[in-house]
Amino acid sequence: MFIYEKKLEYPVKIKNPNPALAKVIISQLGGPHGELGAATRYLQQRYAMPDNRIIGILTDVGTEELGHIEMVSAILYQLTRNLSEEEIRRSGFDTYFVDHTTGVYPQAASGVPFSTMTLAVTGDVFADIHEDLAAEQKARMTYDNILRLADDPDVKDPIRFLRAREVVHYQRFGDALRIAQDKAADKTNFYLYNPAFDPACRR
Repeated sequence: MFIYEKKLEYPVKIKNPNPALAKVIISQLGGPHGELGAATRYLQQRYAMPDNRIIGILTDVGTEELGHIEMVSAILYQLTRNLSEEEIRRSGFDTYFVDHTTGVYPQAASGVPFSTMTLAVTGDVFADIHEDLAAEQKARMTYDNILRLADDPDVKDPIRFLRAREVVHYQRFGDALRIAQDKAADKTNFYLYNPAFDPACRR
């Protein structure tokens, strides 16, 4: 159960629309390393986890990623509001516009729509946590690339915040990995550990 607070986790106040930049940033909504995939992945992985502390980490991070979906969507909305037809054509935003007008649709910068095929939910604690560690680094890399392309301080400020949170999430998943390793320390090869098949290791 979630309690919704009607404000963004970090303020987004962009004065100057820039649809060309929106075409890049949209990857962090629905791209292969985006926030929609992250939130879904973590909140679904938690059910098979062998320890309540790991479940708590996945719940915390997955819930925060829902807030990041809101932030990225707010950035996209503000970058594309009140566009003229000339701005749409000149920026190359016309291919998006013809399908979605200026609605915020989850897709990658390449134009590929969001797909759950980008998610990894294996039910294996080590496979999933390593996937999560990699996912946070890939998201951080994508924000790095966006910062290289963005020149508007109103855009770069919330993007820097989101990038910093990816680093924190990576650290939290490092904690989760250590918990899982400690829990399976008595196993000959903890990479084979799966609580679904070993009642002694269940929480």
